[in-house]
Amino acid sequence: QVQLVESGGGLVQAGGSLLLSCTASGRTISGYRMGWFRQAPGKERDFVAAISGSGTISDYADSVKGRFTISRDNAKNTVYLQMTSLKPEDTAVYYCGRRGGSGKHFTVLGYDYWGQGTQVTVSS
Repeated sequence: QVQLVESGGGLVQAGGSLLLSCTASGRTISGYRMGWFRQAPGKERDFVAAISGSGTISDYADSVKGRFTISRDNAKNTVYLQMTSLKPEDTAVYYCGRRGGSGKHFTVLGYDYWGQGTQVTVSS
């Protein structure tokens, strides 16, 4: 099994930046596609970004395109989400997941392992 641990969340003012990390242990994530999702209170877990196993291909939700960047360092077994120009509507718990489910990469069902999440709060 693989364990995923997110970190880097916190409180930031609108317009600010945060770098989230997702570090895996137990098994390597090299070669696995990885994704970031977020869940605001009372809402479903929504797709944010995904990256291929090699890191050469990525995809983003329209709401974060041009502001967020997903990347990975397979040697460190870590995936990152650089968030800039943050808005209050970006406030949520952010989760990373490992692709392995039967669903599309932008759906929760497309992932078989999840971290516990890290809270991001953007104040106006």
